[in-house]
Amino acid sequence: MESALLLISVFAVFIPALILPGPDFVAVVRSSMSRGTAAGIRTTAGVSLGLGFYATLSMLGLSAVLTQYQWLAWAVRIAGGLYLIYLGIRLIVTKAEQLEIGQTEGRAGTNPFLFGLGVTLTNPKAIVLFASVFATAMTADTPGWLMALMVGLVMASAFAWYSFVSLCMSFAPVIRAFGGARHWIERVAGACFVAIGGRILADSRSPLAAM
Repeated sequence: MESALLLISVFAVFIPALILPGPDFVAVVRSSMSRGTAAGIRTTAGVSLGLGFYATLSMLGLSAVLTQYQWLAWAVRIAGGLYLIYLGIRLIVTKAEQLEIGQTEGRAGTNPFLFGLGVTLTNPKAIVLFASVFATAMTADTPGWLMALMVGLVMASAFAWYSFVSLCMSFAPVIRAFGGARHWIERVAGACFVAIGGRILADSRSPLAAM
């Protein structure tokens, strides 16, 4: 039961963040529009591997902190909650902008997989977001199998979502329609981030007070 609650709390943050149009989304759409669905799927595989790498890195780092330093674990949790609130407010108040397919740096070169992997690994915000996501639920007692399951689910959900994007958005009219709904998607996700971040802060107690 506790494991199920942990997974729900983590993916309640991760799934909205995954759906938000960003560099990974743009990379998959560019590959799909310029080279077809197969290239989009290969780019999706690269993106998913990159997200899995960042998820693993964030989780291992948090695990070490939680095990060794209780006060630092508390600070990381507070920072994670504050970051989610900050990100949510930015999403809510940001003005609607046209989704630009050319905004991702670089070109979808001869290897779509490496293109997707490169776009994800050069996005420094990814590891900050993952640290915030996992800070919402991890404890020093979180078992290794559950951490491995979370990484696997991160990669599986990313592959499923971006495969869907690749299949549906290889056509310009579809991507334009999605771009029109982008601002509302950001607002809903922003409200979720603020609510979850606020809950984290409300549930967090100083390690000194807990002693």
